Formats: sequence, C-alpha cells, structure tokens
Amino acid sequence: MRTPLGIMIVAAALAVSGCSNKGLRDIRAPGPGPDEFSVLPSKPLTAPRDYAVLPAPTPGGVNLVDPNPVAEAAVALGGRGSAYDGNAVPSSDAALVTASSRYGVPSNTRQALAQEDAEFRKKQGRMTRIRLFPVDRYKQVYKKQTLNASQQADGYRRAGVPTPAAPPTTRQKD
Repeated sequence: MRTPLGIMIVAAALAVSGCSNKGLRDIRAPGPGPDEFSVLPSKPLTAPRDYAVLPAPTPGGVNLVDPNPVAEAAVALGGRGSAYDGNAVPSSDAALVTASSRYGVPSNTRQALAQEDAEFRKKQGRMTRIRLFPVDRYKQVYKKQTLNASQQADGYRRAGVPTPAAPPTTRQKD
C-alpha cells in the first residue's frame, strides 16, 4: 500500500511543479530588502555662476546632476562624452541613420517586435514549461536563432572572404 501512495505523491508533486510560469529569465531580488542596483549616485549639486542667466528648462531633457555612465566611460577611455548626450544621434552616425531609415521608419517598431517575440516565445515554450528544476529558458527558446562565431568565420574563410578581425583558427587535438 505504501508504494502506490508514494508514487501518487511524487506524480502530484511533479504535476504541480510544472504549473509555474516565471517567464524567460527569473530576475528577482533574493530577499525583501532594497535593490542596491536601482539606486544611482548623482553628481553633487553646484550653484550656478549667475542666477540672472539660468538655462531654460527642457521637459524630458536630462538633469545636470544625473549620471551618464556611457559618456563618463567614453571620456575615461579617451573619447568624447558629448557624443552620448542623451537621445541625440552623434554626427559620426548621421550617415548610418540616414541610410538605415531611407525607406521610412514605422512608429510602432518596438510594439510590433514585442508582439512578434511574445508570439514566438509562446509557440516555442509549449513543452519547455514543464520542468523539474529552475532553468534559464532564454537559451532554450532562442537556440535556433543563435550563431556560432567560429563556425561562421570558418565558413567565410572557406569561401575565400578575408576575416582579419576573427580569431585565428585552432587545430583540434586528435
């Protein structure tokens, strides 16, 4: 009598464990405390040089004391921080933006892609929702869409295309 009861308990536990849907990546805070990554340090407040000539407020613009880590990293590495001043396109990328938008840019690109991706994940995730242990489903769902850089470089090399930026070929040990 104990064996069938044990089998039924294990089967029920497995059935219930497959009912959770945590999405592709389970990124949650591990405890009830604050999320230290949501707090950004700001620059110290400074008094303006002349209170009579203050800059005009820019709705939706950046605050002078807000950090801009991308621009700060560019300056630290010897680049120009002005290239990363918010949403403006740097002048060095203007030709790229013009060429890529020559046929028009739909206004709902992000929403359309989000909807298509949700439908794709729903189709791909039918059988992967049943699992015994927590796993990262991102790699499972997008496995067919990933590229192996070494295989691609080898394919281009065999076709005679120069690949100067690719890592050198390595020989397999027998």
